[in-house]
Amino acid sequence: MSVRLFDTTLRDGTQREGVSLTTEDKIRIAKELDTLGVHYIEAGFPASNPKDLEFFENFDASELENARLVAFTRARRPNGRADEDPAVTLLPSLTAPVACIVAKSWKLHVEKVLRTTPEENMESVRDTVSYLASAGKEVLFDAEHYFDGFRDDPDHALAVLRAAAESGATTLVLCDTNGGTLPTELKAVVQRTVREFPDVEVGIHTHNDAGCGVANALAAVEAGATHVQGTVNGVGERTGNCDLVTTIANLQLKMGLKVVDEEGLKKLTGVSNYVSELMNLTPDTHRPYVGRSAFAHKGGLHVDGISKDPSTYEHVAPEVVGNVRRTPVGELSGKNSIKAKAAELGIDAGDAAQILSAIKRREYEGYHYEAADASLALLIGRTAGEATPLFELETFRIISEKRADGRTTTEATVKLFVRGQRVISTAEGNGPVNALDKALREAIGPHYPELKEIHLSNYKVRILDEHRATAATTRVLIDSTDGKRVWGAVGVGENIIEASWQALVDGLEYGVNSG
Repeated sequence: MSVRLFDTTLRDGTQREGVSLTTEDKIRIAKELDTLGVHYIEAGFPASNPKDLEFFENFDASELENARLVAFTRARRPNGRADEDPAVTLLPSLTAPVACIVAKSWKLHVEKVLRTTPEENMESVRDTVSYLASAGKEVLFDAEHYFDGFRDDPDHALAVLRAAAESGATTLVLCDTNGGTLPTELKAVVQRTVREFPDVEVGIHTHNDAGCGVANALAAVEAGATHVQGTVNGVGERTGNCDLVTTIANLQLKMGLKVVDEEGLKKLTGVSNYVSELMNLTPDTHRPYVGRSAFAHKGGLHVDGISKDPSTYEHVAPEVVGNVRRTPVGELSGKNSIKAKAAELGIDAGDAAQILSAIKRREYEGYHYEAADASLALLIGRTAGEATPLFELETFRIISEKRADGRTTTEATVKLFVRGQRVISTAEGNGPVNALDKALREAIGPHYPELKEIHLSNYKVRILDEHRATAATTRVLIDSTDGKRVWGAVGVGENIIEASWQALVDGLEYGVNSG
């Protein structure tokens, strides 16, 4: 049994609240999806908005090496003609070789939304499918609200599919548009539908409103569906669509169906992160298979088991889907976790029990090392008596000034001892952290030329005990990069400037000493 993958990230996925892609973004994502090995890429509804039309006018479908480009449209208007409906007649002029047509299969929508008769709705389906098939397009038919429609009137829902199949549709896609069907019911409906259409491919399109998007897609395949639609990371309207990334991994690694090649499977993590980045969405670190925490082992018993045999706490090897194993440490960790993390960081764990005690004490104070490998590595080194600080602090001072013209400037002065030499440096910045960073670099930069390659890439603040209002403890996380690596450092204190200073210094010290 073979299953074909249909990606609708660029059409259905862009209906997620807060997501907007430029034409260039869509072109880049389409090319990335093509390398993954999906069979179809639905890139938009060209008749609905200028941006989607611009994509199809500027992207040649022949540029795709693996996937077929799909243009989406609706069935022609009731009581009209397909060859006179601009949403339909636009598609033959596009290079996309595939057309995906959506039409109502639930009598409720036919009568109350379209305000027409079931007979006219089916005639609209026949006319539209026939027109595009005659124009040389491969036609896929999306039966909107199919499972609600089947529950209400199965004969009508099946009749709509039959109208599409008899008019030239090669694939009948059953859509759980409201996302409320559970796997048991869905599987039974798909089985019945597959029996009704033995000579036509049956597909599945699910939404995640009941949290069953992926489970329903897999149940449909078990019931005989051979075409699966979804989006990367499950992005989509409301609670999203079926997550195609998780579905691909499950189809191939759990159900034994080869849907992409091994190299494509290894690209799942990269593609997931790539799409999140272009959609300006923070990657879900706990996403199955591809999340940063998907193979993160924190508990001491788990780390011990993993060190002996990864299958003890991993259902698949992370490398298979392009991910990596991680060992975050914290108050729940054991000595084995410390040893494993030290090995991961390339340093000697020394007295693991002493280091673990220091970590637990610091986490009680509010420190958090799971996203701060730099501070953790330095803590291990300091506990082992191997610290190599860049300087010794005498004082630092921050002055913020609001000027008459409305501008606010911040000035930082640092007084340090660098390799036995007292240094004083002052710098202005757009905020206290920026000013401190500039002053510190000016003071120690001549002694550490490596600092020229190190830049701050992210700054996050979290209030740990909000009930104390302005006296609350603050945790600051600063990410730094040298263009090749990215590392995090953490600082904690009742004074946000002090917490920021700790994280800033740790980030620079780690970058210099580990480079």
